[in-house]
Amino acid sequence: MLDLLNDILWGKVLIALLIIVGIGFTLASRFVQFRYFGRMFRILGASQAFKKDKHGHLSSFQALILSVAGRVGGGNIAGVAVAITLGGPGAVFWMWVVGMMGMATSFLECTLAQTYKQAEPDGTYRGGPAHYITRGMGSKFKWLGGIYSVLLLVTFGFGFTALQSYAVATSVGDAFGVPVFYSGIALAMIVGLIIFGGVKRIARVAEVLVPVMAVGYLAIAFVVLGMHIDRIPDVITLIVKSAFGLEQAVGGGIGAAIMMGVKRGLFSNEAGLGSAPNVAAVAYVPHPANQGVVQAFSVFIDTLIICSSTAFIILLSSIYDPSSVSDVGGVALTQSALADHVGDWGRSFVSVALVLFGFSTVLYNYYLGENSINFFSTENQNLFNAFRVAIIGLVCWGATTDLGTVFAFADVTMGLLALVNLIALICLFKPGLRVLRDFDKQIADGIEQPIFDVNKFSDMDLDEKAWEIELEDLERLRQREAKVSGDESLASN
Repeated sequence: MLDLLNDILWGKVLIALLIIVGIGFTLASRFVQFRYFGRMFRILGASQAFKKDKHGHLSSFQALILSVAGRVGGGNIAGVAVAITLGGPGAVFWMWVVGMMGMATSFLECTLAQTYKQAEPDGTYRGGPAHYITRGMGSKFKWLGGIYSVLLLVTFGFGFTALQSYAVATSVGDAFGVPVFYSGIALAMIVGLIIFGGVKRIARVAEVLVPVMAVGYLAIAFVVLGMHIDRIPDVITLIVKSAFGLEQAVGGGIGAAIMMGVKRGLFSNEAGLGSAPNVAAVAYVPHPANQGVVQAFSVFIDTLIICSSTAFIILLSSIYDPSSVSDVGGVALTQSALADHVGDWGRSFVSVALVLFGFSTVLYNYYLGENSINFFSTENQNLFNAFRVAIIGLVCWGATTDLGTVFAFADVTMGLLALVNLIALICLFKPGLRVLRDFDKQIADGIEQPIFDVNKFSDMDLDEKAWEIELEDLERLRQREAKVSGDESLASN
């Protein structure tokens, strides 16, 4: 039954919806992910990206890093290998296509999360699909926001937390021979110390861990590329030709290449699932589109950079052979390929990378679960503490348990999660475009850093407290309006 539901959801319904939303918003937004690609770097390079306000909200950069921690996981190592095994090199090309379209989807959902975020009594923010469903689609759809929150809790808070714990424990066992029981206890203790500090402590850990793990993995990939620089054009040609059936592809030709590339790309970057918007909403930014641009960049990092690194490590190795590659798949293929390039220590390197990727994802999954509980209750601290204790126990249990059925069940709930979110995104296309056009207009008027004036969107049921402009930003807003209107007296008032 689980396999049948997965086949219907992921094999038909969701792939169609994800492509429709990705391509649809790409066209409607005039290719926002390409128009503002350079701005991604300018936003992150500006002091505003690292700014926290008086309440100590996460900065735009911290929210980016935390979302990268969630997107980058086992799918970047094992998932890419599976895609190549079953779909041939052409699957990589379709992963790239899905990644570029997913950047637009991520921009839309994260911009909406920022727009409809809610100020909490302690001055912090909460937001995500449950909030933009309730506020954007209307209170009569609060039940749909509730369903989304339950699915988020079950899928990421419980299911994927256990699965990532298992992946981390088995990776430690493969690399260092440590029994999974001891790995599970150690992981649970470390996770407990971090999650009881809330999202701010999680973000501080991710701020250090994610760059280290990503840069380390990219560094070894660049070493491999340097060793085979003369063969890179041939590999790119192989990928492109295989994508269109011009080279033999494993497992069914061009159809297999497209199917595996699309599925693995969507699994990896999570664009459209609504998971990243829960983190994007927490950041302090002057305009919702700012975080949309930044989160589009996180999809680029995940799919176009890290997944590509794994693909080139595999395709440049002598291990890869289309006629026999099915004998080795998943993590084992990536490990064997890297060992072929740099020696046996490459196997341990892949295991360590999986540990770091998996650990960061456990922290990210915890926050998603916490945010889903917050939708139903904002003040019951005992409920949050009970959830934290449950996560610690789940990490211990997951590390020592065969989770095949759990994985199949989590796939179904994740599919339902994506279905709810994609329906909401289609319904909220117009508000998303309206916020983007406000951003576009300010850029066209020569304003380097647009500011969101909530008063101009009074019909959208936004939380004005979540968009209280700090004095220095208010001064810039007045100066901007004076510049646009030509009324110098406005700035002095």
